[in-house]
Amino acid sequence: MHLSRRARIALRAGALAGFTVIYLPLLLVVVNSLNPDRSASWPPSGLTLRWWRDAWHNAGARDALGTSVKAGLGATLIALVLGTLIAHAVARHRFFGREAISFAVVLPLALPGIITGIALNTAFRTVLEPLGIGLGLFTVVVGHATFCVVIVFNNVAARLRRLPGSYEEAAMDLGAGAFRTFRTITFPLTRSALAAGGLLAFALSFDEIVVTTFTAGPGVRTLPLWIFSNMARPRQAPVVNVVAVVLVLLSVIPVYVAQRLSSDTTAGSRV
Repeated sequence: MHLSRRARIALRAGALAGFTVIYLPLLLVVVNSLNPDRSASWPPSGLTLRWWRDAWHNAGARDALGTSVKAGLGATLIALVLGTLIAHAVARHRFFGREAISFAVVLPLALPGIITGIALNTAFRTVLEPLGIGLGLFTVVVGHATFCVVIVFNNVAARLRRLPGSYEEAAMDLGAGAFRTFRTITFPLTRSALAAGGLLAFALSFDEIVVTTFTAGPGVRTLPLWIFSNMARPRQAPVVNVVAVVLVLLSVIPVYVAQRLSSDTTAGSRV
């Protein structure tokens, strides 16, 4: 499509304005994490790594980081299993209610996080507490898995729709069972989609705060919850800025790798 010079300038200006609104606040957080002044005066009087050292030795931040990693890994594992199974069922089979199942899987990601959090909190207190299971890391993992499944499902289902089912049919005609067909045919063809979905699911779980607020018990604090609880403490502001930068980096890296995996596989499929 050919665009006029004026249209190209307008699009570039709009893109620049959008990127500025998105990334300028993040840049300010990075600068404040290096600002020697505890009150984050502007412009900064210099640069220092003092707050980074303080953050490294902060036991609360380290514990919160470990909790976030555990919750992210647990939710990603559940999402990989359930998302892959549902994607195979929807993409490879025709049955009554298939579209309804697809809608039900995607719905948690579209719902407001506070609604999902309240619903999960009510369900956990009604079902699990009578069994002696209170709110804690387990409920956080389950809560995160409800929307992480969507990410894996979308990635795997999209890949399966681009792959002909004749590969699996040929393997089964040659005597391979369902599990062997998946291991030797389907899994290698969808491996990059699974990896991309898993990385995106981990990134989504790692920085989740709304659902975590309603599903975490009093002794469980993820990194976003630690940041939120310390924002009201002026003396902790520089350390909070450092932890926020670390949180952004740990969220961006999986997203970037997942994007590279998806783009490389898409390019390879057109060859």
